[in-house]
Amino acid sequence: MALRVIAGALASLGGVALAQTAPAQALPTVVVSGSVAERRLDEAPYAASVIDADTLRAAGPMINLSEALTRVPGLTANNRQNYAQDLQLSSRGFGARAPFGVRGLRLYTDGIPATMPDGQGQVTHFDLASAARVEVLRGPFSALYGNSSGGVIALVSAPVRERFVDLDLDAGSSALRQARLTAGTPFGDGWEAQGGVSHMETDGLRPHSAARRTLANGRLAWTGASDQVLLLVNDIDQRAQDPLGLTAAQFAADPDQTAAQAEQFNTRKNASQTQLGARWRHRFDDAGVLSEGVLTAYGGRRSVTQWQSIAVGAQTPAGSGGGVVDFSRRYDGVDARALWRLGPATLVTGVNLERQKDDRQGYENFIGTGASQQLGVTGALRRDEENEAVTREAYAQVEWPLTTALSASAGVRAGRVTLSASDRFLGNGDDSGSLRYDYANPAVGLGWKLTPSLLLHAALGRGFESPTLNELAYRADGQGGFNTALRPQKSTQQELGAKWRAGGIELDATAFHVVTRDEIGVLTNSGGRSSYQNVGRTRRSGVELSGAWEFVPRWRAQMAIGTLNARYRDGFLTCTGTPCPTANVAVASGNRIAGTNGGSAYAELAWRPFEVAEDGELAVEWRGVKRTAVNDINSEWAGGYGLLNLRARHGWSWGAMRATLTARIDNVADRRYIGSVIVNDGNGRFYEPAPGRSFWVGLSLRL
Repeated sequence: MALRVIAGALASLGGVALAQTAPAQALPTVVVSGSVAERRLDEAPYAASVIDADTLRAAGPMINLSEALTRVPGLTANNRQNYAQDLQLSSRGFGARAPFGVRGLRLYTDGIPATMPDGQGQVTHFDLASAARVEVLRGPFSALYGNSSGGVIALVSAPVRERFVDLDLDAGSSALRQARLTAGTPFGDGWEAQGGVSHMETDGLRPHSAARRTLANGRLAWTGASDQVLLLVNDIDQRAQDPLGLTAAQFAADPDQTAAQAEQFNTRKNASQTQLGARWRHRFDDAGVLSEGVLTAYGGRRSVTQWQSIAVGAQTPAGSGGGVVDFSRRYDGVDARALWRLGPATLVTGVNLERQKDDRQGYENFIGTGASQQLGVTGALRRDEENEAVTREAYAQVEWPLTTALSASAGVRAGRVTLSASDRFLGNGDDSGSLRYDYANPAVGLGWKLTPSLLLHAALGRGFESPTLNELAYRADGQGGFNTALRPQKSTQQELGAKWRAGGIELDATAFHVVTRDEIGVLTNSGGRSSYQNVGRTRRSGVELSGAWEFVPRWRAQMAIGTLNARYRDGFLTCTGTPCPTANVAVASGNRIAGTNGGSAYAELAWRPFEVAEDGELAVEWRGVKRTAVNDINSEWAGGYGLLNLRARHGWSWGAMRATLTARIDNVADRRYIGSVIVNDGNGRFYEPAPGRSFWVGLSLRL
């Protein structure tokens, strides 16, 4: 029965809707409320985690998903301390290679995709302050979401049950300051609306790492007898300096310094995005086997200008795309699905179409010569082209109960992604090109409710991940032009798991094994420009454990542990310096995949001194991470670390007014460590430092 939920949720691309409630004197009851039926999470036979609204608010100022996702086993969520490069997110090692943006995971907000048709996504527009929860799905069933390998991260907004106005004020280390205003109201007759705007500024951890962001979100929903309609709109404008990474020697000498090239070229990135999405769900009460239909549509625009630190001499070759990236993107998509009742079985079928067009230019990052030369400005045009990605998919999944305790699911998602470039800058030759990739991703699963307290589950599926337009932008020789030699990576994923609930204890355990062929890896990475190659076969395996225990009233302990053994099965050649016209250094079979660590752990002990949980809390957190390989040859590593954090919260009520004060001290021991890495950086600047002891205070007022 539980896999029926996955059928509807995966097929609709709406995310596995997971909800959480907390009755007094009991562990939270988590339900899976997909498009087919509601199920408790402990009866859903797949690896999934939920971060609820209370956890999001206690984890930090709700600027970055990394604040709370450290609680999810198998997931790496690193804050780069660099808003020009976004977060570093990976699931079971998928996505670790991304120099910016999110690869290898599908992203959604209220069922509207935040991942582009070519497979790359951003989470900067996620409105964490209005979220009811954030859902994380890992394992073979995540492959049914389309062009990805490692998992799904979906934000679900909280419904509006009463009129309210929220004002949130945040202050913290690195001169962080943020203000957020949110308001919502139910209108009656099934209508509700919510809107919010926030503005954040920070001076950054290191020199030349300041950033500012303005985010606006709106949500309008209507629920009728047989219909549900949802409209979403969001807009973000972000300006950020880029301090670049540090070498091992620079980090050892002073982790708070900035690479000289960052200030020399004034490295920075301006990004803006506006997106509109809609979803209509209709229930057919008298249509026989046809039970439900869902139509989802979205569209948006995104523009980015980034000034990189590519040396002037490296831009001399005719094929160079310059040192400034400037593109304007239009994208849209539509997904239609139908739910069918076939006796005891449930069948979901659907089609999906996504399109993306990038109007891309490249410019020199200098003007003039000799003593009058200026760096870090937009110079002569070196690249002018239109990039396009189109994805067409069809999918079907069926679920049926074999017995009262045993259920099965089987599905397939088949599609075609076409990636192309049309060159308009022909002075250095025609770099146009086109690639087409076809795929079919099947998945099967079983769930066995062995006892009322114990669920066993197993799944097998295939993943597919095409190169993104950014990964195809530069050939292996580091020059401009379409990288037509790059192939998609395909994986076979296996998962075994168990979920146990008894005596106030929640325990989830999952073991996984993934074999990938034609793994896409970084060939060269210098000055913000990366080129990629296929590196052969890889394998990933590990164990994920999570649990919670309310051992006495008002005391609660939580833990999450994930191990990862991610290795190359084939040897290959790569680059270790810049410039690098051809790969010249051997990578041995058995080396750890660059950007992955051996595992991580999280533990928390929280005490609620008051009868009502929201009136206050004191907690201590610990997080540990094993060392991370920074390059394919495994010649350098970012050291492992363990961190101790403290948090406190207290709430007051005066009539209709509610005030909550939350404070955190992170890295209490003031340990300096590497928070994230730049994979295979050609200049050896692999390391992005994390802050020492830091603080944050947030005041929330609700009327």
